[in-house]
Amino acid sequence: MIRKYLILIASLLFAIEYQTHAQEKLSSDSLFQMARQAAFDQKDYNAAIALSKRALKQSPDYTDIQVFLGRLYTWNDKPDSARAVFETVLQHKPGHEDASFAYASLEYWNNNSNKALSIAENGLSTTPNSRDLLLLKAKILNDLGKPTEASSTVNSLLKKDPKNTEARALAERLKENSSKNRIGVGYDFVHFDKQFSDPWHLASIDYGRQTPIGSITARLNYANRFSENGTQVELEAYPSISKTFYAYLGAAYSGNVGVFPKYRAGFSLYANLPASFEAEAGIRFLHFTDNTTVYTLSAGKYIKNYWINFRTYLTPSESNISQSYALTFRYYYGGADDFFSLSAGTGISPDETSNNILLNTSYKLRSNNISGSYRHLFNKGNVLTLNATWQIQEYRRDTKGNQITMSLGYQKRF
Repeated sequence: MIRKYLILIASLLFAIEYQTHAQEKLSSDSLFQMARQAAFDQKDYNAAIALSKRALKQSPDYTDIQVFLGRLYTWNDKPDSARAVFETVLQHKPGHEDASFAYASLEYWNNNSNKALSIAENGLSTTPNSRDLLLLKAKILNDLGKPTEASSTVNSLLKKDPKNTEARALAERLKENSSKNRIGVGYDFVHFDKQFSDPWHLASIDYGRQTPIGSITARLNYANRFSENGTQVELEAYPSISKTFYAYLGAAYSGNVGVFPKYRAGFSLYANLPASFEAEAGIRFLHFTDNTTVYTLSAGKYIKNYWINFRTYLTPSESNISQSYALTFRYYYGGADDFFSLSAGTGISPDETSNNILLNTSYKLRSNNISGSYRHLFNKGNVLTLNATWQIQEYRRDTKGNQITMSLGYQKRF
């Protein structure tokens, strides 16, 4: 009996020793593969670190494993160890793309954006067409409050890689902040086949400025409708809250009630979500002779050259909740200001100056609409916008007519 136990113990010791020798004979590539499996499949960073260190004992100058070890330290919340690894790599291979990207990302995530920018720029001096480093540099510049430089960097990337979804989303967020000053003019012509014998004319002029907290715009609106003239003053701002959140704040006043609402105000909170999703939740308030409160929700997604957005407006009343919906598809053929878009929806939007006056009724008018837009940036700083909208608009209970709106806009940035 004792002999059997001795044989069993000896067998186990032999197996352990054999396994140990077998592992010792594993190549650095095999150990690297095992480390990746431990990190990505099992989420066991400690085991992955141990395997990477064993691999580096066999191949001390294996750069890919060194960079991977630095990433593992980063993910395992050991930034000082990660820095030491990345510094070693960059001392031997200055500007190495992967090491520069991993190291700059570490500093960016740890709110050391100035250091992150220096590392990214050193990497780009070696590999100027690196898509990862260009995108990271744009994010860092934006974080440092340099939206003009960030926009230039991300637009440079989009010229090389126009289907880069994350770059496309960032470019759109930077669009309004890419210049210190903006002057814009707009004109809308609204034709009715039944509702009114005279068309509506609307015009606007605005001035916007980029500030440390975000963009602020002052606007003067003019309208001729219902055979009356009216003006409205408007102020809106897009303050930045964090890397994830920003807001919209708007307010307007008019002494010509009926041509415009007397008061209009709005607030929205925007979130830039992972995987190039974005979301919005907000409220709009309009006062004619009575108050109208509208709630809005929207969700959008960037997919390569495309942006898809779904929005709803909800207007509570004593008897029910009026609902309107809009679905928008946008195709970018260049930068953030170069696109075609197509929208279809139902109901009246409180954000549409040309039409929100129709919310001034106790009976919620129904409508269906489709619109197409074209926007183009030319000669650096000049933006042209064209829009056409067709609405089948209910203007009295169970009575509908066609409404066609043609819009032209121009903005100068400097």
